[in-house]
Amino acid sequence: MERLPTPSGERPNESDASPESAYTATATINEQGIVTEWSEGARRLLGYVHSEVVGQAAARLLADDVGESARPDTAGRERWSGTVALRHRDGHRLQRGLLAHRRTSPGSVTEWLVVSAVAGEARTPGGEALSEWVFRQFPGILAVFDADLRLLRANAGMERALSFTEGQMRGLRLPEIAPHPVSQEAETRMRLALESGEQQHVEAYIGPTGVSAERGWSTSLAPLKDSGGRVLAVCLTAHSRSGENLARQRMLLLNDADARIGTTSDIRRTAQELADVAVPQLADFAAVDLLDAPQHGDRPPPVPSAGPITMARTAVRSVLEDSPASWLAAGGKTLYPALSPVAQCVAQGHGALYEGSDPAIARWAAQDPQAAWIRDVGPHSVMVVPMRARGITLGVAFFSRHQRQEPFGSDDLWLAEELTAKAAVSIHNASRSTRGRTTTMTLQRSLLPHALPDQAALEIASRYLPSTTQAGVGGDWFDVIGLSGARVALVVGDVVGHGMRASATMGRLRTAVRTLADVDLPPDELLTHLDDLVIHLSADEGGTEGAAETAGGIGTTCLYAVYDPVSRRCTFARAGHPPPAVVTPDGAVRFLDVPAGPPLGLGGLPFEAFETELPEGSLLALYTDGLLEARDHDIDEALDKMFQALAHPAQTLDTVCDRVLAAMLTHRPDDDIALLIARTRALHADRVAAWDLASDPAIVAQARKNVTDQLTIWGLDDAAFITELTVSELVTNAIRYGQPPIQLRLIHADSTLICEVFDSSNTSPHMRRARTFDEGGRGLLLVAQLAHRWGIRHSEIGKTVWSEQSLSGN
Repeated sequence: MERLPTPSGERPNESDASPESAYTATATINEQGIVTEWSEGARRLLGYVHSEVVGQAAARLLADDVGESARPDTAGRERWSGTVALRHRDGHRLQRGLLAHRRTSPGSVTEWLVVSAVAGEARTPGGEALSEWVFRQFPGILAVFDADLRLLRANAGMERALSFTEGQMRGLRLPEIAPHPVSQEAETRMRLALESGEQQHVEAYIGPTGVSAERGWSTSLAPLKDSGGRVLAVCLTAHSRSGENLARQRMLLLNDADARIGTTSDIRRTAQELADVAVPQLADFAAVDLLDAPQHGDRPPPVPSAGPITMARTAVRSVLEDSPASWLAAGGKTLYPALSPVAQCVAQGHGALYEGSDPAIARWAAQDPQAAWIRDVGPHSVMVVPMRARGITLGVAFFSRHQRQEPFGSDDLWLAEELTAKAAVSIHNASRSTRGRTTTMTLQRSLLPHALPDQAALEIASRYLPSTTQAGVGGDWFDVIGLSGARVALVVGDVVGHGMRASATMGRLRTAVRTLADVDLPPDELLTHLDDLVIHLSADEGGTEGAAETAGGIGTTCLYAVYDPVSRRCTFARAGHPPPAVVTPDGAVRFLDVPAGPPLGLGGLPFEAFETELPEGSLLALYTDGLLEARDHDIDEALDKMFQALAHPAQTLDTVCDRVLAAMLTHRPDDDIALLIARTRALHADRVAAWDLASDPAIVAQARKNVTDQLTIWGLDDAAFITELTVSELVTNAIRYGQPPIQLRLIHADSTLICEVFDSSNTSPHMRRARTFDEGGRGLLLVAQLAHRWGIRHSEIGKTVWSEQSLSGN
């Protein structure tokens, strides 16, 4: 092998060639076999200085010129070890064990780090061999037993554990040193280690009273072999597993906290769950104080950076069953002084440990009336931990020990912070959820009718119960809409989903139903238009966040019914909604066979109307599916309970509503419930007058006379003037622009007088404003001015123009 040159002035110190202390020689070689780094330890080992080696081929350092075969087979390997003959700078050969690691530098360059340890026999200052030093200083229990299982050596740990010196125990077997059944088991395992040559384990506590399995020490029994592999002795080592047990207990406590803290959205219950988990597993006493104890999800006030803080005692727990109620009672408020540990904890935002004799604790006990527990119990160790979640300070939790002798340590503080943080997150989420629920509830209630309209057709009572689940308020709604001809529309709907989105969609659909009802569409046609609206809403919201099935209200159900008190007929149509129930005056309860129809938003499927005559005094029950699901999904039981509640006679409909809910609810509802109960009324013949009219202008005068005479019969002479003008205009328009047959009808519905003119033409009149010299065009404008409201109602054949006149001032 070619010798590397020796630059003048860089000849190494020959004394370094024979090292007296241990060191490590390192070098770095790239994938091409070139040396890229050379350490001082490498210089001491081979004598070459840095400039003589770096940039040269590493193969030139080998003692034998073996060319490429000198490279070890390292393909696909991350490390290599072996013995290599190296050549020193002065020419002599060195057999060295090398260890090489493949590594990649930050610049993605792959290279090999080659290391070799160089050391003599290390001895203690007193001249003892290192092995002897290790034996005497080993922190655990260490002992050696010969082939007859008699003690040869024992370290200081073994002597302390058994309260014997090595000299007292030497030559004795373990059962003779510490008589105990576990000693017999340990000796049996020693013999097995001798015979099998394999290490054995046993759980055995070695203490002054002997050997037992009560305190969880891990004991290993390892065979000791000579150079020929013969087992000559057994080495016993043992160490306490108290640290492992403590870590296991903490992990179990954290797992317990995951299951027990934050089980509900109740803030006070979550605080109490924190205290219950901490006592007695972590502390002897625990208390949780919150900033003004958030009510109904209110956000805690800003925390002052300095000064006293007012907090509310929310939860407490103590191991003392006979603790004074004065310092265990939750619900009171406390003003913490600015320098108290609690105020400091809140201001600084991190937990702290205190000894019971700390002046800050004594000052706290003296100034705070609710800190009486400190004076009464006298804790020797206290922790104060802030309750923080997402950057918001919610309160403080403090823990103390007075029965357990061990003081709190840093690990205990970490554990308390973990438990407190979990409770704080649950309280914060509950607060946010409650605030969101309150907002949604406010929106929901603002969109529902505040008062049901006065009308002559139906007596009505209603109930709305929001869900109590974390999913939030749903989109159930109901409505009562007055129509022309003294008719009334009843609506009950259920928007799919929960929360603000469902409430907003419900508001849009309720408005749409009122708009469509105002043009007097039949129930099946109204649902068809509502179905189209939901499809358009879904298309508009298709890209927004949220589940696709809830977009725009797809899957919403609705039941729409129109009752006519004159004919006592009711027409229904439903879109996937539960069928209405009816109770006839004789007490019979049944469902009406209304075709189900698809839920809204599917499109392309028809809705069918169902019409039936209802005797006066019949009871109608319209509801959402949450009412039936409240019976724990037992549909048969739910139907039986509902039928029984409806069939029972009651004087008021409010009583019927309350009785139905009491029968159906076994727990707080998981879904919204809307309930609408209506009792039918009838407008008999003495409240309705109708005349068939010829298509002749001369008949208008007779029509006015007929109306005047009827008003006299009803005692409504004061309404005659306005009614005559209205009838004159409506009948004239029907004769002039409509087609026979023509009919005039007058309805006296409580405080309302309704005038209707029917003709068979489908042409709709429209109101226009006549100019100064126009002879016509003022008819409908005059009607609109005189009437409370007016409109046009189309039927399969023809139309009806109607007006309503309020009688409240007559």
